[in-house]
Amino acid sequence: MLDNINPENILFLDIETVPEHPEFKNAPDNFRKLWEKKAERLRRADEETAESLYQRAGIYAEFGKIICISV
Repeated sequence: MLDNINPENILFLDIETVPEHPEFKNAPDNFRKLWEKKAERLRRADEETAESLYQRAGIYAEFGKIICISV
């Protein structure tokens, strides 16, 4: 199926995101509480904390911001 598609006819987009606040500890209280609730669902191990998971916040729309869109 893809053999019939010319790559010159495809528009490629790349969107780069980061967490809204650079560091979890500097985020506003209400933001931290919401992230802690989200992090409860993301935890895979007991030693993972909301702060240690915060580096992944950028991939969630409500906790991230777009810094670059490439075409």
